[in-house]
Amino acid sequence: MKTMALILTFALWCVATVSNAADSRPNMIVFYTDDHGHADLSCQGVLDDIKTPHVDALAKGGVLARHGYSTAPQCVPSRAGLLVGKFQSRFGVEANGRDLSGFNKEVTIAERLQDAGYVTAQFGKWHLGPGPQITDHGFQHVFNQNSGRPFASNITLDGKDRPMSNLPPEMYHVDGCSRAAASLIERYRAEPFFLYIAYRAPHVPLDAPPKYLKRFPGKMPERRRQALAMLSAVDDGVGLITSTLAKHGLSEKTLIFYIGDNGAPLKIHKLDAPGGGPGWDGSLNDPLNGEKGMLSEGGMHVPFVVSWPGTIPPGQVYHHPISALDVAATAAAIAYDGLPRPSHGDSLSMRPKPTDFDGVNLIPYLTGKKTTPPHEVLTWRWIAQSAIREGNWKLLRGGEREYLYNLEADLEEKHNLAEKHPEIATRLRTKLSTWANELDPPGLASGEMSTAATGYFDFYLDGKPASQSRVKPKETPRPTTRTILPWQLRNGELKRTPDGVQIRHAKQGERQTPFLTRNGLNLAGPVIAKVVLKTTGKGEISFAWRTSEEKEFTPGNRISVAQNESTDWQTLTATLPGESKLIHVRLHVPNGTTTIKSIELKPTSGKTVTLAE
Repeated sequence: MKTMALILTFALWCVATVSNAADSRPNMIVFYTDDHGHADLSCQGVLDDIKTPHVDALAKGGVLARHGYSTAPQCVPSRAGLLVGKFQSRFGVEANGRDLSGFNKEVTIAERLQDAGYVTAQFGKWHLGPGPQITDHGFQHVFNQNSGRPFASNITLDGKDRPMSNLPPEMYHVDGCSRAAASLIERYRAEPFFLYIAYRAPHVPLDAPPKYLKRFPGKMPERRRQALAMLSAVDDGVGLITSTLAKHGLSEKTLIFYIGDNGAPLKIHKLDAPGGGPGWDGSLNDPLNGEKGMLSEGGMHVPFVVSWPGTIPPGQVYHHPISALDVAATAAAIAYDGLPRPSHGDSLSMRPKPTDFDGVNLIPYLTGKKTTPPHEVLTWRWIAQSAIREGNWKLLRGGEREYLYNLEADLEEKHNLAEKHPEIATRLRTKLSTWANELDPPGLASGEMSTAATGYFDFYLDGKPASQSRVKPKETPRPTTRTILPWQLRNGELKRTPDGVQIRHAKQGERQTPFLTRNGLNLAGPVIAKVVLKTTGKGEISFAWRTSEEKEFTPGNRISVAQNESTDWQTLTATLPGESKLIHVRLHVPNGTTTIKSIELKPTSGKTVTLAE
């Protein structure tokens, strides 16, 4: 009995120790904006039409990072890198549309923090798989609103639990995320929490309500007004959340990051097209060169603010380069610091090892304990582009092109010094190559330069005239809707675009949705079906099939595939069962506009069927 009492006392002491340690650790919040250009915080001091007083207050009370970087110039890979803390090409998520199985095997910072006793929650855009599966990646609470459509959620606006299912929106998506996050702070104010608030702003579709649009009167491009309004909604959300922290005395107990996922898409001309759909999102990258989709500064040099009142000295403008990869390393170091380590094994299964992160713990650098740069170099690879920054020198490659810039003198990347300083270019290329050989696949590039990227490099970096006119060109005649190579289209209109095959609903008011159909197949089941697409439509994406033993399509031979509530590219997969050969397959898409980049039907044996063959 005495022995049991001693064991019980020791166990209670361990629990109390962990609890006390948890009570002393800071909360952590990551605000992550979407296609948010470098210029668009008023504290950047670049433009005078942007108004972000609450984010400015964070910067004034902490650090404005003058050289803060994303991990990629595109949505999906930058989010994967942020949440895992490793460069995303190490686990196969280099670009939008790539398979997410590698990400699914990685340990996210949410999983680590939950393991260390934190309450974890996700709000807004996810873009790394189906919304209902966000809880598989360490987030206890999910409020996946990023549009005016129903969204996956297991909490209400008021922070109350509900079964994971689609929740109809009650507020504008930016406001809804802010409100739900503030509600969870109220609920968990006595416990350490980690909130990942990923606003879908100012990403298209531009959808700011009048409340925010009215704040920006006067003559300006309407797309610019929309971006300013959406960012004003984000700033209001930051204000609501920081005031909720202050209300409960949590300001000095909360570490906050505010980061953009990549630069703004300008589409070169910043065309003020009517509506709020694809194109320029109204945000600006000034004075940086380039845009989303480039490893130039305009593509991934992003707004970056860090605040922890009472720990990080206020009013800093930090000039050393830092990365979104540093968030996970910083959060893990703080969350596990001081927690007891049992003598026989580690009860905290996800306690990080030094090799788990490509980033660093920023706190010693931002508090002044360390005065050296946090990184010797920063490195990137995105399809056919790669780049390295060492101090003020940056080497940028796009296909076979190579550029060398001194960013201290030429942040705008206007003067290529590769011929003037070949020894610097060679040194940086060697370091970049050594790093890139660690990636999967290895090498300075993982693919070819796209037509869009080639045009961007021609215009921004080589000074060539833009290949597009400022006047929207007339559309070329639409090809027949009867065939697209071996596939046929039903209930829709089709045209070819540089991105792929675009499908639109043929007649308004009809209930039948468009579908692509392919007959005359001979595929051994089960068949792995994969499609890469983006859509503005609401509704199901589904595959239907008919086997050699069936004369007609049956309701049982249809599988719906969960899609993200997003107009970005996404990869959807399904397994089409069947002991008999599949001879006929249909891909159903919702009404609206759907662009299909690729289709693959991979049988158990034999040749894979694609969109083109």
